[in-house]
Amino acid sequence: MSPPFSSGVYVSRGVALLLAGLTAVLLLVLVALAALYGSCARVQPSEQDSPLEEDHEWSPPGGWEWEQPIPSYEPTVETSQDLQPPSGPWDHLRLPLWLVPLHYDLELWPRLRPDNLSTPSLTFTGRVNITVRCTVATSRLLLHSVSLNYKQVEVWGPLAPDTRNATVGRVPVENVRFAPDMQYVVLDLGQSLEPGSSYELNFDFSGRVLQEGSEGIFLNLYTDEDELRALIATQMEPTFARLVFPCFDEPALKATFNITIIHHPGYVALSNMPQLGQSERTDVNGSRWNVTTFHTTPRMPTYLVALVVCDFDHVSRTERGKEIRVWGRKEDIANGYLDFAANITGPVFSILEDLFNISYPLPKTDIIALPAFFNGAMENWGLLIFDEESLLLEPEDELTGKRATILSIISHEVGHQWFGNLVTMSWWNNVWLNEGFASYFELELTNYFYPKVPTNMIFYFTVLHGILREDHALESRAVSTPVGNFTDTRDIKKLFNLYTYEKGACMAWMLANFLSQPLFVNALKSYLETFSYSNAEQDDLWRHIQMAVDEQSIIHLPATVKGIMDSWTHQGGFPVITLNVSTGVVKQEPFYLEKGENQTLLSHNTWIVPISWMKNGITQPSVWLDKSSMMFPGMKLSDSDSDWVILNFNLTGYYRVNYDELGWKKLKQQLEKDPKAIPVINRLKLVSDAFALSKNNYIEIETALDLTKYIAEEDEILVWFEVLVNLVNRKVIYDVNNYAFYPLLKKYLLKRFNSIWNTYAAIIRENVASLQDNYLSLLSLEKFFETACWLGLEDCLQLSRELFRKWMAHPETAMPPPIEKVVLCNAIALGSDKDWDFLFNLYINKTDEEDMTHLVHALSCSRDPWVLTRFMEYSITVVPFHFNETNIIESVAASEVGRYVAKDFLMDNWVAVTEWYGPLWLDDLVCVLGKTVSTDKQVTELQRFFSTVLKEQERIEAHARLQAIKMENLKNKKRIARVVEWLRKNT
Repeated sequence: MSPPFSSGVYVSRGVALLLAGLTAVLLLVLVALAALYGSCARVQPSEQDSPLEEDHEWSPPGGWEWEQPIPSYEPTVETSQDLQPPSGPWDHLRLPLWLVPLHYDLELWPRLRPDNLSTPSLTFTGRVNITVRCTVATSRLLLHSVSLNYKQVEVWGPLAPDTRNATVGRVPVENVRFAPDMQYVVLDLGQSLEPGSSYELNFDFSGRVLQEGSEGIFLNLYTDEDELRALIATQMEPTFARLVFPCFDEPALKATFNITIIHHPGYVALSNMPQLGQSERTDVNGSRWNVTTFHTTPRMPTYLVALVVCDFDHVSRTERGKEIRVWGRKEDIANGYLDFAANITGPVFSILEDLFNISYPLPKTDIIALPAFFNGAMENWGLLIFDEESLLLEPEDELTGKRATILSIISHEVGHQWFGNLVTMSWWNNVWLNEGFASYFELELTNYFYPKVPTNMIFYFTVLHGILREDHALESRAVSTPVGNFTDTRDIKKLFNLYTYEKGACMAWMLANFLSQPLFVNALKSYLETFSYSNAEQDDLWRHIQMAVDEQSIIHLPATVKGIMDSWTHQGGFPVITLNVSTGVVKQEPFYLEKGENQTLLSHNTWIVPISWMKNGITQPSVWLDKSSMMFPGMKLSDSDSDWVILNFNLTGYYRVNYDELGWKKLKQQLEKDPKAIPVINRLKLVSDAFALSKNNYIEIETALDLTKYIAEEDEILVWFEVLVNLVNRKVIYDVNNYAFYPLLKKYLLKRFNSIWNTYAAIIRENVASLQDNYLSLLSLEKFFETACWLGLEDCLQLSRELFRKWMAHPETAMPPPIEKVVLCNAIALGSDKDWDFLFNLYINKTDEEDMTHLVHALSCSRDPWVLTRFMEYSITVVPFHFNETNIIESVAASEVGRYVAKDFLMDNWVAVTEWYGPLWLDDLVCVLGKTVSTDKQVTELQRFFSTVLKEQERIEAHARLQAIKMENLKNKKRIARVVEWLRKNT
């Protein structure tokens, strides 16, 4: 979010000359008139504020240059409690439809110099000429503007068609004022603009480069080749273009752009299009600057405008005759860390071009890896911007999931070149059309490059698993938000969330499955071709899919595409589909977290649900559930032991599946008899659904546990992973202090662990690289290995010791990355003081945050209370430990022994700890103390402590947090008690 910004009145050059000749009385009259504009505070520019000489002649649209550096200042906001702001179009979030932008001539001059990187405030100046078409007669113009200072504002026109000459008249600009709430600059004109005519709006402006964050135009300071360096980049999405230049900052108001960047000769300038030319300019101090111009862009929204000024190097590739350059720090380029990104980007473009039969329209693509980019990645047309952590592939990353991560992120942003850039949503309420479809094709492209990993497995682990944990009936958000729900730009920024990306991808996934992939892609081709360089609504997509459905006779739907999909996109949550196998009746209901008998249920519309299913190992024709309850006779089961049925076959729908008691029993029996008759993705989803439904009171926990009895016969590590994340939750076990659980669980799992352990232990010892082609298995290995050692499997512990000793002797030899964190933790837990000191010395000499985090975790695994106490004492007394990102006390408290040590340490050193970590960490510290709370007596003990160290409001908040933690711990304790009883019967 941008901070509250100042506003002021700036007048045109002609009006300024007139005012210079007026008397002080007339100036007072002008001040009095300011009250008429209420909330639009106004500041009269003084001579010292002017970056141009008063007799500078504006000659639109030709060249110009600043005669002196513009000073750094913020206009002062004039506030008055007595003045009521007049109402007007500036009170609304959406621009009035008076003007349509056609073209921007934009010139920006950031004052970045390599010899002056320590300046506390970096400024930029700029000028923009905007050609617009008037649609409604108006004498008042609104554009978006935030924190920009204006020297000169002019309006020219009406323009002769296709020409611009000296006879074009100037429309008088009487006032320039600001409406800060909705981020507008308002121009009051001396005459109305004529509908149907074109005009040119000219602005000379200045602003500040953001020193922290990634909004608008921002600065990165970094080191490269042991030197401090700097670059400037931009992030315009969703509403940050207005921080850089005055504009019509809405996605439907597309225009073409001619961009010019003035920059120091030591830097290179990049923008959306290829460089057109370069010249030189000298400022008033005699310093020379390069003026780089770029070719005209296609029609695009302001949020895709991009520029970078840097002294990076690049690596180049050519794909189908078009150059792809990947830019990064010189040392990263020299080391080849960006080669993988460069090699993969071209093929990703080609695959999507062939899929949609639409060529990428720009002549080049630049990809840049910024040292710090808080948005992660941005799809700007022709200039894609990434945080370097999303692109760099270093040698130690080879046996991790980093390759797949880089591929996934690049695929997402390249997917936006069609979904978002070529065809843009009409407004932000349908941003899921951008993000959801880019996320969906990210899955398809990952599967293309990792053919051994099924697409549905990629979908489950990268999309579905996360969104199903968050989405529910009471607090979820609809994918498509009504426009009337937006009150200011904060509501727009909130849209970039899990629902837009992951639930949006689920909508695309479900569409592709019930339509068939060929029909789905054909419909998308039609949609993209029709709305190229334009904008679309959600209904436009439904219409084109409906057209594709109507042109064939194989796929039959129970309702229109719009009717089906609106039932999913216009309401939050998702359904639980319950099958009674005794009757064949299927019903739907919203999924609630912790569903209760007396819970107030929200009114929900019925979802129109596509149901794929399998019976007795045979795939059945899909059916539709378009009512709250329907009977499907084929789903009814007999008493035969070989009769079973499973819904959501191959994971084609966005819902959880429940069965009656007999249905779950039949599936359990089939798993124990022949698990491979059920596809691996459905074995995994059965476990996922059963544990999620039991946790939220839809079924008994024993039903979910029964599904794990067969697990000794399971050879898929991904299914094991799902079982382990549900059974082996050490946080829950420690929180409720239920020590009866561990020995029973250990006995239950170790009895079933041998076969799968022998397979993967051999892989770890001999050839971890063999898992590279199945990166999900590689990622699952950590949980698998951690559990084996936690259960006390001697071979696992011995392997940890072997790997650690070998690494201590030769630290330059990396241990297998997927299990490095676990190996270090086990080594410290089982090792000596010498082992701890060895790791500690490595830690204090590390500078990489990720490495430091791993080492903090390992050092916190010690089982010696005095070692842990000493570690926490270091953390609040020694300078190298002052890293909030690696909060040592929290890490210590995450272990079984450490939680009590951390509690005592906090209570004994509260003042020192809170001074070191600061007030923002209060809630986290309360959580550390709350880990040991499960009774009222324990809560009262901590309350007494808090009464001596916290202020009243902090005490109230801490008490509420403790009560919530206590209730959660008690609930978990009851649940674990039932698990313990089940384990006693089944071990």
